Amino acid sequence: MKPRPKLSETTRVLLAVGRRFAPEVRSQRAALLGATLAMVAEIVLRLVEPWGLKIVFDALLLPERGGAAWMTRWVNAMGRDGVLMSVCLLVVAVTGLRAAAAYAGTIGFAQAGSRVLSQVRGSLFRHLQCLSLAYHQRARGGDLVLRVINDVSQLQDVLVTAVVPLVTRMTMLAGMVALMLVMNLRLACLALVLLPLFWLRGVKLSRGIHEVARRQRRREGEMAATAAESLASMPVVQALSLEGKFAAAFGSRNASALREDVQGKRLSAKLERSVDVFIAAATALVLWQGTRMVWAGAMTPGDLLVFLAYLKTAFRPLQDSAKYSGRLAKAAAAGERVLAVLDERAGVADAPGAVAAPELRGQLRFEEVTFRHSAIEGGPGRGIEAVSFTVRPGQIAALVGASGSGKSTVLSLISRLHDPESGRVLVDGTDVRAWTVTSYRAQVGVVLQDTGLFAGSVADNIRAGREGSSDAEVQAAAVLAQADDFIRLLPEGYATRLGERGVTLSQGQRQRLAIARAALRQAPILLLDEPTAGLDEASARLVFDGLRHLAARGTVLVATHHPREAAMADVVLRLEHGRLVSSDPLAAPAEGGVHTHAAGDMVHAERR
Repeated sequence: MKPRPKLSETTRVLLAVGRRFAPEVRSQRAALLGATLAMVAEIVLRLVEPWGLKIVFDALLLPERGGAAWMTRWVNAMGRDGVLMSVCLLVVAVTGLRAAAAYAGTIGFAQAGSRVLSQVRGSLFRHLQCLSLAYHQRARGGDLVLRVINDVSQLQDVLVTAVVPLVTRMTMLAGMVALMLVMNLRLACLALVLLPLFWLRGVKLSRGIHEVARRQRRREGEMAATAAESLASMPVVQALSLEGKFAAAFGSRNASALREDVQGKRLSAKLERSVDVFIAAATALVLWQGTRMVWAGAMTPGDLLVFLAYLKTAFRPLQDSAKYSGRLAKAAAAGERVLAVLDERAGVADAPGAVAAPELRGQLRFEEVTFRHSAIEGGPGRGIEAVSFTVRPGQIAALVGASGSGKSTVLSLISRLHDPESGRVLVDGTDVRAWTVTSYRAQVGVVLQDTGLFAGSVADNIRAGREGSSDAEVQAAAVLAQADDFIRLLPEGYATRLGERGVTLSQGQRQRLAIARAALRQAPILLLDEPTAGLDEASARLVFDGLRHLAARGTVLVATHHPREAAMADVVLRLEHGRLVSSDPLAAPAEGGVHTHAAGDMVHAERR
């Protein structure tokens, strides 16, 4: 059995993209069916179009060369002027109908393609949000933005301007080749004899064009990442005088992308000129043999004209494939980059049979939990190993330890930013993996050291804790977080719009807004990662007062270096090198004290 011939790299990738997005394509069945019918009508009308020339030559200009009998009867019935007028009107009508069909097909495919790829862009963005933190720490933000916006747009543009026209013309090629074979087998075989040579040349050059396009898209991704990194860190760049370094890095990648673009255009130009030569050679062979056949009476001049018109139109797809080869290769490279993201597995996904989480009380329990970060996330050795502890509802637990000891890892496991490699994280006695991620996270409040505010109003940033909250609820949460006073001093109060990442506020103000957001969530579990790090004493005191109010609402875990925050805890969980080594009761309990005991790595905190 002979091995199947390999498809070109561009064709292979585009087919893979088509298979991957088949569900989105099926959702546009009606629009695609209408566009396909319009395309078929265009093809049929284009096949009819050259026959007006045959009638004029064989019936009116050279009737003595043996035109068809029906033409002679038509001329006798209507006269030469009548036949000429009818043919001219027919040419205009056929061309007009063909143009209308082509317009309807182009618009139909364009609308369907735009809807499909809009769905793809939405799916891609949603998938990116589900990927693990390890992936996002490994990837570069600017490159991911380029994939979501530019790469999908590249696919959309090429679908409308290259793929659909090529499919139409390839179908037309099949129809015209069939008619050429029926009209004159010898001339048709002569016209197609050079096709294998063109195919070999096209495969060789197309492979190079695709590889160049792939490198160019990678360079553009690197450029976007460099630009995004520089712009996002502009205060640091200017403070450290790094403008020249980033400009040089951007310029180097820009120059590389330019070289790849020029090389791709050079290869595309070679392919286009090869097609021109091939078509000219095939036309010359047909013209030579066809003229001799007309001289010999084996065919009429009109037949030769129709055959040459079919030959020119039939070879147009070959010209278009050469013309669009670079764009198709870029689309294939963009498609590869989109598929590469979609092929990434979500870091934390719903387990089979997962159900919505019930209303939680907040009891936390780690049972021999082990999790290691990848080298990209923080280097070998980071994470936690065989950690066990229990924190009961209403208690405050402080996670203390040196940087890299595993405090943030514990918080990320509780909030299900990661799932354990071994062991179990239990809430109210149930493994958190038994619940859907969304329903569980909805009952966990988080205040990070990096507050993660968004461009928008102050009220919108607080309301992100619980969508649909009223203005009164937003204000109450701000009061609880000790943020209401400074918000009212802003130019537009709660309607004041913040810069990206809240850069228009101080660090302490950003932290208090994050606490207000957590307060609005009213979650039974609250996680805080170094909430007062980098703040002065006055700002830290305000943030701390806001935390004290929140602590009365549910179970609280605070990762901290600050003695004041550790002192408010019912139990302190001390981590060293990813292991839980001890717990110390640092806080005087409100109801007679806190009793703690350890059994190995198991730490229980119980109220007397």
